[in-house]
Amino acid sequence: MGYRVVVVGATGNVGREMLNILAERQFPVDELAALASRRSLGTECSFGDKTVKTQDLDTFDFTGWDMALFAIGSDATKIYAPKAAKAGCVVIDNSSLYRYDADVPLIVPEVNPDAIEGYSKRNIIANPNCSTAQMVVALKPLHDRAKIKRVVVSTYQSVSGAGKEAMDELWNQTKGMYVPGQEVEPSKFTKQIAFNVIPHIDKFMEDGSTKEEWKMVAETKKIVDPAIKLTATCVRVPVFVGHSEALNIEFEDFLDEEEAREILRESPGIMVVDKREDGGYVTPVECVGDFATYISRIRQDPTIENGLNLWCVSDNLRKGAALNAVQIAELLGRRVLKKG
Repeated sequence: MGYRVVVVGATGNVGREMLNILAERQFPVDELAALASRRSLGTECSFGDKTVKTQDLDTFDFTGWDMALFAIGSDATKIYAPKAAKAGCVVIDNSSLYRYDADVPLIVPEVNPDAIEGYSKRNIIANPNCSTAQMVVALKPLHDRAKIKRVVVSTYQSVSGAGKEAMDELWNQTKGMYVPGQEVEPSKFTKQIAFNVIPHIDKFMEDGSTKEEWKMVAETKKIVDPAIKLTATCVRVPVFVGHSEALNIEFEDFLDEEEAREILRESPGIMVVDKREDGGYVTPVECVGDFATYISRIRQDPTIENGLNLWCVSDNLRKGAALNAVQIAELLGRRVLKKG
């Protein structure tokens, strides 16, 4: 016996990826509903070897459905997620709306699966920010061994994290560079993104950090350990899919780079590709379409007593969003609903 599953926002980048991953991982779906706004009503979406037509989110009745994977913005989620939850359908939300709510668990299944038990307070589970998700998969097994004191992270985030319009802007600006008179001015981004990098993701806050940087701090504390100190600089780069992160980690106890490498090799959701030679590391282009978080460039930091540096790469539409949501659904099925 399988589940009655709803994908909300099925026509967007993340929603389509959710449908793909549900099919790829053979999630036990008895019945599937793909929901979208009225302007996308009737749009056909692929689900494995099947095609499903979108239904109207505004009039959909969630009663009798087991779980709903939400891939819409916070404003719409604020309207529809409580309706689904009240109807008895467990919401797995990809927006930032509920991530910092004490009554809503924020889950990365490889890191804090036991937190799933808290879903019943609101009937809602939150999916973390894309940049946080891949990072904590790498941090948790190292934290279990040597206890992390502080993390300094610089991100190199692809434009797909900002949606389809952002991907179109990169594509059109890049083409425009080669066609005189067809230059494309920034609209989705604050500056030109083609052949450039922008140290600004989300809104600026009073302390000078951006909301994206704040999210990484707050979510890491909630998912891994509130005692971890973290500082982030988040940068948008002209890459279509795949987020990269340079991590500097300070531990309470000494952790040798070889032991760290072995710990990460044995940890769920991680692939270590770390050869000290040309090409002996993973880049965003190579991680697209994969489930794993890739770790490379593991090495001691000689400037502090107990420090390591590493490079972390993942497909942000997968582990950073759709895959993690589906993994939460799998965890919910195993631990709570127990139908599949």
